Amino acid sequence: MHGAYLRQMLEPLGIYSPDAPYSGGELDAQGLALDRVEALLDENLREADLTAAESWGLEKILGLLACRPAASTPKRMREALAALLRIGGDSFTLEAINDTISGCGVRARVDETGTPGEVEVSFPNIPGIPDGFEEISRIIEDILPAHLLIRYVYWYVTWAYLEGVISCWKEIEDRKLNWKQLETVMAEEPD
Repeated sequence: MHGAYLRQMLEPLGIYSPDAPYSGGELDAQGLALDRVEALLDENLREADLTAAESWGLEKILGLLACRPAASTPKRMREALAALLRIGGDSFTLEAINDTISGCGVRARVDETGTPGEVEVSFPNIPGIPDGFEEISRIIEDILPAHLLIRYVYWYVTWAYLEGVISCWKEIEDRKLNWKQLETVMAEEPD
């Protein structure tokens, strides 16, 4: 790419013969070196920008944090890191805390209990204790102010709930669902 650009730029001067083996080879070698420099600069520019980073740039930012956000793709990791980096002195409103937690890829909701210094963390649309709870709770506890008592609240799909959601047992049999799949498909936090 740069080799062709150098040939085009120097040809009108007449000091280089772009097709000659020696001078043409020199321009190709210099162009290749410039191509490599451009590729390195593009990579550094991309990885230094949180909104575009894909690999080692994300890892460098993760190295600054106490725990790794629950994100499986570079896009979700960028969103989670952006949410964590938004935490500041005024980030401890209920709305900001919930935004940060969801930005970290954790499907949880924090609510005040009415008791000073205490909050409830629930998991909407996730019946029972969520998979990877140890990591999820560590992320939540890193985000919430340390002085708060955290009460985790779980809910479960019950027969009474299922009777209100499905019309008959055949509906379940037609889908060939086991209990875990049934809980996931029918999961919608009861009011």
